[in-house]
Amino acid sequence: MKTVLTLLACFACGAAARGQEGSLAYSANVPPQGLAAPTLNNSSFIFQSLSPEAMQRPLEKESIITVLVDYRSVMQSEGSGESRRTGSYNAILSNWLKFDGKNISRAPQNGGDPQVSGTLNSQMRAESDVEQRESLTFPIAVRVVDIQPNGNLVIEGRSEIHINEEVWMTYISGTIPRQAIGPDLVVRDSVIADKRIRKYEKGAVRDGYSRGWLSQWYGKYKPW
Repeated sequence: MKTVLTLLACFACGAAARGQEGSLAYSANVPPQGLAAPTLNNSSFIFQSLSPEAMQRPLEKESIITVLVDYRSVMQSEGSGESRRTGSYNAILSNWLKFDGKNISRAPQNGGDPQVSGTLNSQMRAESDVEQRESLTFPIAVRVVDIQPNGNLVIEGRSEIHINEEVWMTYISGTIPRQAIGPDLVVRDSVIADKRIRKYEKGAVRDGYSRGWLSQWYGKYKPW
């Protein structure tokens, strides 16, 4: 009799009985109408929302992001040239003219016909070997100056550092796709389109190895 009563109680409560779900952020059934679905902020006991200044904001004009510039270039060129020229010439002036104030007539050449002859030999040989390596690595904060209709960002930034008499100035601009920017607002320079990077130096160190104006003029307009 006791066993029969136990079985009847189990059948009566079976429709409402349900096993416990292990996750507090998941519900197997559809929430009742008018109630919000369980999320992390309303289901977790340890959830804490970020402060407004720590939350990531959408990018807009005047937003600041960081560009990691890592430019490396290697160029190697070799060339040689050789030119030879040999020539001979022989010229004779057999006739000449004279003008007496009114008429032009043939001039006699009492000393014979003038004659010029010679030989020209020239040889030129040139060899050149050029190897150039360039490297530029630095991070720089830039400002979003414009947002294009497709979402691309036009950026521009400059940096100027003064240490005693030395001055380092860096300028960068270009266009980057929005999806290339990481969650920490950092992007690499390899994704920048229309990239312009300029770096200037001033001071005693720069003056020590820079060329003078005469050397620059000679290097640009050298006669040979």
